[in-house]
Amino acid sequence: MESKRQQKFAGVLQEELAQVFQRDGGAFLPNTLVTITRVRVSADLAVAKVYLSFFNTTNTTLSINTVNSHAGEIRYKLGARIRHQVRVVPELTFFVDDTNEYVERMDHIFEKIAKEPRQPDEEAE
Repeated sequence: MESKRQQKFAGVLQEELAQVFQRDGGAFLPNTLVTITRVRVSADLAVAKVYLSFFNTTNTTLSINTVNSHAGEIRYKLGARIRHQVRVVPELTFFVDDTNEYVERMDHIFEKIAKEPRQPDEEAE
C-alpha cells in the first residue's frame, strides 16, 4: 500500500516525465508516441518504476530497451525540472505497460464468444 506521500510524488514524476518525453523523446524514439501510464515509487522515494505505453511502434521490446539505455539522460532532464521540489532525484527503471494489449485480447475473446451459436437453456421441471 502506497502512502499519500508516495502517491503525490509519483504524480509529480508522471507529469514531469510526460513533459520530458514530449519535448525530448523524439531524439531517441522518433515517430513514436510514449505515454506514461503509471509510476510506482519506493518508500524512501529513491527508486521509481515507470510504466510506459508505446504507440506507432512495431517492436515494444526494442523501444523499452532504447528508453532504458537513455535512463541516465532522462533522469538528468527530470532532475533539472524538479530540483527545487525534491532532495534526491529517484533512479528510474522503465517497464512496458501491456494493459492495452490485454484489453484488445479480451475484446477479441468476447467478440468470438458473442459470435458462437447459443444453446437453448434447459428449464428444470
